[in-house]
Parts: sequence; C-alpha cells; structure tokens
Amino acid sequence: MTPDLLEQGARRVEQRLAALEAGKSNTESGGRSASGSRIAHAAGEVDITHGRILYLEDVSVSFDGFKAINKLSLDIAPGELRCIIGPNGAGKTTMMDIITGKTRPDEGTVFFGSTIDLLRHKEAEIAQLGIGRKFQKPTVFEQLTVFENLELALKTNKGVKSSMFFKLDSAQSDRLAEILVTIHLADSVGRLAGNLSHGQKQWLEIGMLLMQDPKLLLLDEPVAGMTDEETARTAELFLTLKGKHSLMVVEHDMSFIKTISEIVTVLCDGSVLAQGTLDQVQADERVIEVYLGR
Repeated sequence: MTPDLLEQGARRVEQRLAALEAGKSNTESGGRSASGSRIAHAAGEVDITHGRILYLEDVSVSFDGFKAINKLSLDIAPGELRCIIGPNGAGKTTMMDIITGKTRPDEGTVFFGSTIDLLRHKEAEIAQLGIGRKFQKPTVFEQLTVFENLELALKTNKGVKSSMFFKLDSAQSDRLAEILVTIHLADSVGRLAGNLSHGQKQWLEIGMLLMQDPKLLLLDEPVAGMTDEETARTAELFLTLKGKHSLMVVEHDMSFIKTISEIVTVLCDGSVLAQGTLDQVQADERVIEVYLGR
C-alpha cells in the first residue's frame, strides 16, 4: 500500500471514531448495534435453523495409541459464549484443532450449522466459512501499526497489484473504526503493534479476527499473562461480542470464567466430564477430583 493511500485510510478511520464517540450518548448501548443481529443475518450462509452453530458427535482421535479425544459430543448455540475448562491433556486444544481442520479425527461428526460438514474442508476453507481461531500467544505484525494490522486482516484480494492500490471504502472504514472501539485500541490506532502491552496485542489479534467477520471464534487461554486490569477489560470485550458472534473460550482463570460464563463444559480424558453453570461444575465431585482439587 502506498503511503498516501494509507494516510487517507487512517484519516477516514479517525473521522469515523470521532463520529462514534459523539454518538455514544444517543443510544442505550453506547452506539453499538443490538446484539444478536449479526447471527440472524448470517443465517443465509450458515444454516442455524436447528439452533446450533457447532455440532460434534462421537468424535475420537488417537496419536500413537493415545486417545486424545474419546467419543466427544458437544454443541454450541448461535451467539453463545461457551467456556471450556479441564486439566492439561484433557483434549481442549486437540478439539479446537479438529474444528479448524488442523487435525482429522479417526471417527465422528463435526458440523458448522446444519449443513456444513467441516471434515470435508481444509484449514483455509474453514477460516473462509467463518470460523476464527486465536492461539494463546498473540500473533500480530509488530513492525506495523494497529491500523495497518487491522487493514491487512480485511477480507480482500491479497494479490500484489490489488494490495498496492487498495483503498478503504466507507463501509470498511466504519467497520475498522467500530472494531478499534470494541477492542479498546481507538487511542492507539497509529502505534506500532510491537510497542503495545501483552494484553493490547491480544486485543489487536482479536480485532484482526473480527475484521474477517467470523460467525464462531475459538479463543485459547486469552487472558494468560494479562494484568488484572487487562483481564477485566477482556471480560468486558467478550461480553460485548457475545450474541453478535458465537465464542468458545478455553481458559484456566476461574475468576475470569466466573465473570463471562453461562454454560461451562469440563473436558477430561478427551470427553465431556461435566457441563452446567460454573457453580454446578465446581460442586461436581468428579470435577473436584480431577481438576479443581480439594
């Protein structure tokens, strides 16, 4: 991208941010669109008429004789924020690998909505279908600004010629500005990503995923290494995303889980050990024995 086009794009985003700030008091939700609307509009692409956006049934996979996932069955509703907990080696990461196409199960069914068989698609295709994944360690372009990172994440033609002459249109500028506000980085739009704190880099990577307009977000230990303040703001971010997107959050921080959770699924030995509210699973003797301790 040429410097003048980049400057023009940044200027449009700054103007949109100013407009968003001015309009915050005009709506009950602080200028945000009503939650749930994005899922409803996405139904034409992902069939959620049966009330489930992700469905796994009897999924198993073994590595060198070790059964990492064992007859795992799990489903998530559109707009749901599902928390996944469990001891190390429970199969949490392998489950995400299967959903995103990185690992192929030996048996079982994995559907995105009612009609998309994820086992028939490769990793890149699954990302294009609307499933975004964030790993524990943030992956951002540290020599680029926050603005440039988000701009690169847009769903656009990535050819050399197209990239050289790419120019944000009004809708893209609006979206980028809204995401900057959502991820708490509106004041850091021109900062190099390498100069951000660990928590801010995590938010930026989440923002890059949001630029792809995912229906389902898989987030692996998103608050690991964050300060208490950053953890609190991440909880606020996730609750803002809930309803607009479906989220699967793998985390060990119980205070964070308590803040954001409705339904918690406990994995152990590659299958579901318990499921319910956090209070319910914390009171389960099996969960106490294998994970929480006495």
